[in-house]
Amino acid sequence: MSRDQARLPVAIVAGLHADARRAAVQEILRTVPRSVALHHDLTSAVDSTVHRTVRDAGGLLGSGDAPLVNDCACCALREDLVPELLRLAEEGTHRLAVVELWDSVEPQGMAAVIAAAGVPLALTGVATAVDPALVLPYLSNGDDLADVGLAAAPTDQRTIADTFARQLEYPTVIALAEDGSGAAGGEPADETDHALLAQLTPGARKVRVGSAALQTALLAGFDVDAAAARLHPACALLPQECDEHGVSTFVWRRTRPFHPQRLYAALEDLTCAAARSRGRFWLADRPDTLLSWDAAGGALCVESAGPWLAALPDAAWEMVSAERRLAASVDWHPEHGDRCQYFTFTSPGLDSDGLQALLDSCLLTDDEYAAGTDRWKQLPHAFDDLLDPVS
Repeated sequence: MSRDQARLPVAIVAGLHADARRAAVQEILRTVPRSVALHHDLTSAVDSTVHRTVRDAGGLLGSGDAPLVNDCACCALREDLVPELLRLAEEGTHRLAVVELWDSVEPQGMAAVIAAAGVPLALTGVATAVDPALVLPYLSNGDDLADVGLAAAPTDQRTIADTFARQLEYPTVIALAEDGSGAAGGEPADETDHALLAQLTPGARKVRVGSAALQTALLAGFDVDAAAARLHPACALLPQECDEHGVSTFVWRRTRPFHPQRLYAALEDLTCAAARSRGRFWLADRPDTLLSWDAAGGALCVESAGPWLAALPDAAWEMVSAERRLAASVDWHPEHGDRCQYFTFTSPGLDSDGLQALLDSCLLTDDEYAAGTDRWKQLPHAFDDLLDPVS
């Protein structure tokens, strides 16, 4: 058997909607001959172990325990995942290995681990399984994962909403499990639910669990670098303006910098204005810093994503990805370069007019703008506690 023929296709299926995820994996096992599913259950991490199972359509093939690494269940998963996949590849009897991630494990990190392993593993697809009727409830849930028993480590400070949002936005496939195939038993999904999901995941293919399209999509191939670029604040693939079935996506773009104090005062209102908001922005007192905006479930994360390209010397541009250089060139401003304000807000019942007025009010006024960069840098540094916390 040649080197290429010996490669084992690997697909990832993630999702906080456990019933939907299990339904998707079981359907793949049923319809793809000689497929197996590898699952690490992190609920036993409190006992310092992570429980691993391997199964096919007929049932359990094997199980074992992996010791906790650095008091982190996800670290244990990373340490155990590739050796188990390599063992399955060496057996040479499997057509597909499905990595079914535990509830709160995000697919991006695991995709990178598998892709880095190289031959004989070939990452061919990443999906998140979703019950559309539960998208808004989960996206609006600001509970800490630790409070509901889903934390992956004692230091895990993620919430249900922000974890679910990242699970939705990374994969190229959204597996829809509903109408009894994986739903939680509540009200069935309606047009509003599907519109919200569609607007949140513009680059992902939606396939129903039970259709042949699911296994085809998971064997089509997956580019880890392209997926990472889609999420990077500087070149993220963000939702487009839309208003359908009661769900709206509002896109706000400007070039003028924010007044730090006025934006800081508006943070709570902006964070709570939509089920999900994302973007990149710049502050007048930090003109060289690209800042990312990530909000879900009433919680906001603002972080530095490094310098704007316009703040870098020309020689440093070769170290930046082609995707980022292309994104910067599309809207290059003669004075500010790639510095910009770019926000998207997606939610049912969105007040787009109110959002526009509030965001516009946070920009520098004409007089403030005319004062120039040196004066901007002297404005009160209202974001220091968020961006430069004292350790």
